[in-house]
Amino acid sequence: MTGLTRRSFGAMILASSAAACAPRADIPSRDDYLEGYGPLPDSGYSLPGIPTEYLQGVNRRMTGFYNGEQGPNTLDIDPFAKFLYHIRADGTTTRYPVGVGRQGRSITGSATIRLKRKWPGWTPTQNMLRTEPEVYGPFAAGLPGGLRSPLGSRALYLYRGSRDTFYRIHGTNDLESIGNSGSAGCIRMFNQDIIHLYDQIEVPMQVHIRDRAESLRVDPENYERGIELPPKIIDPEELLGPEAEALDRPPVLDEA
Repeated sequence: MTGLTRRSFGAMILASSAAACAPRADIPSRDDYLEGYGPLPDSGYSLPGIPTEYLQGVNRRMTGFYNGEQGPNTLDIDPFAKFLYHIRADGTTTRYPVGVGRQGRSITGSATIRLKRKWPGWTPTQNMLRTEPEVYGPFAAGLPGGLRSPLGSRALYLYRGSRDTFYRIHGTNDLESIGNSGSAGCIRMFNQDIIHLYDQIEVPMQVHIRDRAESLRVDPENYERGIELPPKIIDPEELLGPEAEALDRPPVLDEA
């Protein structure tokens, strides 16, 4: 397995992006993880466990009966309460905590997941390159799937009809961002959670994104939970330099 060292753990980040991931963080050495959030071998990598301080209260995966307004076999995203619900045919749901960036609050209503990818690569959009060339210019050629990709271990791609919305549900190592809002990014999940969700769904799959009124109506207790985090910027050398390239390696994928 390829472990995430201090630098390679920090390499899965890119702030101020539509696919923002994480600030650097030390990998804890412990074995007191909550169920489902321990170290996880995946595609030739060894993902670190999630420290319990990031999983307090409602900020962790939970299963129960769904009390929202959407039908079965749907993902229901509440960007204001910072939750994603996978609604199953029997009326039960798994609720995942999420982090929400600027793009994650810019779309409401219905969409469809038409693609899902393990360890996906990332390329900034033309709009990102045009509006913030100083941030995205160094990454214009993109980053391959792996430890350096800001989309983390999995990504779900949302479409409206045949049009890509550029709205993504993806993994992150920005542990602090889960349950909070940021200046950038779409919908981010703990890597353990996006892997769990990825394995539960088939594409195409319907997605609903709540607007403010629906969030307040359905879940007033958690409406606008969390805080607004400041932007996190990383030196491109951390992702593009020779040391970052040497520490990264392609994932070992057994399926698409």
